[in-house]
Amino acid sequence: MDIKKLKNVLSVTGSSLELKDKAGLKALMDELLYEAVFTEDKDRQIALFILIKEAAKAAGAVPASIQDLYEEMGRNYPGFTVPAINIRGLTYDTAKAIFRKVNEVNAGALIFEIARSEIGYTKQRPLEYSTVVLAAAVSEGFTGPVFIQGDHFQLVRKNYLADPKPETDYVKGLIKEAIEAEFYNIDIDSSTLVDIDKPTTKEQQRPNFQMTKELAAYIREIQPKGINVSIGGEIGEIGGKNSNPEELRAYLDGFKEIFKAGKGLSKLSVQTGTSHGGVVLPDGTLAKVKIDFDTLRTLSDMARKEYSLSGCVQHGASTLPEEAFHMFPETGTSEVHLATGFQNIMYDSASMPKEFKDEVYEFIKKEYAKEWKEGQTEEQFIYSTRKKGFGPLKKKWWDLPSNGKASIMKELEDRFGLLFDKLKVRNTKDIVNRTVRPVVVKKEIPESLRKELRVQ
Repeated sequence: MDIKKLKNVLSVTGSSLELKDKAGLKALMDELLYEAVFTEDKDRQIALFILIKEAAKAAGAVPASIQDLYEEMGRNYPGFTVPAINIRGLTYDTAKAIFRKVNEVNAGALIFEIARSEIGYTKQRPLEYSTVVLAAAVSEGFTGPVFIQGDHFQLVRKNYLADPKPETDYVKGLIKEAIEAEFYNIDIDSSTLVDIDKPTTKEQQRPNFQMTKELAAYIREIQPKGINVSIGGEIGEIGGKNSNPEELRAYLDGFKEIFKAGKGLSKLSVQTGTSHGGVVLPDGTLAKVKIDFDTLRTLSDMARKEYSLSGCVQHGASTLPEEAFHMFPETGTSEVHLATGFQNIMYDSASMPKEFKDEVYEFIKKEYAKEWKEGQTEEQFIYSTRKKGFGPLKKKWWDLPSNGKASIMKELEDRFGLLFDKLKVRNTKDIVNRTVRPVVVKKEIPESLRKELRVQ
């Protein structure tokens, strides 16, 4: 787009941006964001991302930490479960659909997140992801705190055991990149380091809580002034055995003994029977999953009453049947992570152009043939791998016919509405506004773009 179009919308003087026309910004956002995401000039891309984010903050959509809300939940559980939504593809359209539903039901307690692995295969670095989410907020007229989260910032066990320093440094680098991109919520997952060969639960959990302490201290060291990043821990690898009270206490007591760098954890991820993406059967359908809600209730109660955390976090829940979701607020679950179910709606929608879906599947079968496990049917392989069809084909997804995308987004919007109802986050904007005071962290617009806007 011609950046000169922005001259009547905003002005930049020095490092300061002033928004002159909110409606004008909204009208130009689709075009502006498209250029930012797909320009091949990387310096220009970064400059445009920063400009969009600064404009969004000026319009009232401000990246924030959910820490203070979670502290309130730790004192007095308010009866809702915060949905944390991973968007792998059609990110701008999907985020707009979320904000439309959020505005409709007066919700405020929800999180946009992306995991370490997703950053790779969806080709969405943190700066791009946070920019797209904030652009969607502007486009839909949302104002208030926007919670953006690094999900499963995980240490890969085999890499760590081979040489701890490069793997630790990689995760620290990712944390730094995310916080600079205004992810003020980070989930540390060092549960991969639990050593079940040790004789006691505390010794089994020791590598986990020691690494959580190191990474949490690093977060506290680099977080912006005035912001306490919300930090989550994890005790059970998702897809493994169910967590238990002994593990919870061993991990949280161990962490508390050695962490002295400020506010500690705000929540704890546990395993209660799910797996990421669900378990797919040979015909491509999903197996029914039974969550141990009694365990979830017990551990969430302990996390709040004994450690003042917001409660426990459930991963891998988006593919559960509809009738299961009301159980999360009933059991005191503070946060639930949702990803694959939304991806499935996109791929399986009748509005998805067949020729494009075939193109994605052929790409997957060619590019990821080495991941086709012995004994897997084609349906199982496609289901488990199609998440990797978003990143390399991102522009083609973005350029799908608008009428087809609109139909898919309506399906997603309906799903978000159902989940918001079941998780009881309707009318949570008031408690969010009461507990969370977003701090605007100003970023300087790069000089190259200031020149283009013909300002000093």
